Amino acid sequence: MHGYDWQRLRDVPLLAPLPDPDLRRLWDASVPRHYDTGETLRSQGTPADHLLVLLDGSAAASVTTVGGRVVRFGTWTGPCALDKVALLDGAGHTATFTALAPCAVRAVPRARFTALLDDSAAVRAHVFRLLATQARTQQDRLTDTATLPCEARLAAWLLDALAADGRVELSGGQRELADLLGVTRVTVNRALSRLRHDGLIGPTENGRITVHAPELLALRAAPEGGR
Repeated sequence: MHGYDWQRLRDVPLLAPLPDPDLRRLWDASVPRHYDTGETLRSQGTPADHLLVLLDGSAAASVTTVGGRVVRFGTWTGPCALDKVALLDGAGHTATFTALAPCAVRAVPRARFTALLDDSAAVRAHVFRLLATQARTQQDRLTDTATLPCEARLAAWLLDALAADGRVELSGGQRELADLLGVTRVTVNRALSRLRHDGLIGPTENGRITVHAPELLALRAAPEGGR
């Protein structure tokens, strides 16, 4: 955790409205953690006794169904706070969080963070607004997963993950992408092949996909644009 200090907490959306003295106290009370690629940050169902503040790196959230299938429902890149709902409802972590890249984390004791919510109406309102926005986003994502064709969902995901250099990081390969979209690897492979054939994207090279025509890809992401 060399090189980090309490000011990094200002970049975390959940903590953005806190005054500097509160940020310092949270930092001083937190425990530094580092996770290498592939390591588990937290497991589904385990007690959420700390707020995990991801300073750098990226992590995926996945759940295991009753039938034993692993479903990935999101990835997060720092700076951000992970699994805020579990921290507030005390019912255990909602998913298993796995490092997709080396992760620098500060673990803030749950009691320290909830005390801030109790003491400040402004902070409490900010947290609830943030959770409400994320809940709506998740609901929209679930609706898309249930109703849109795979190619439309894939096009939307590529646009959402598109970096400034015109490429998309695919660190977990097609298996990860299939879990995220809720389809099989074969279905994802076919959808990628169609987009490549139509010249919208390039081949996967070194774990990255180059997007050649984002405007046309956006049309494919529309409900009427999927096949």
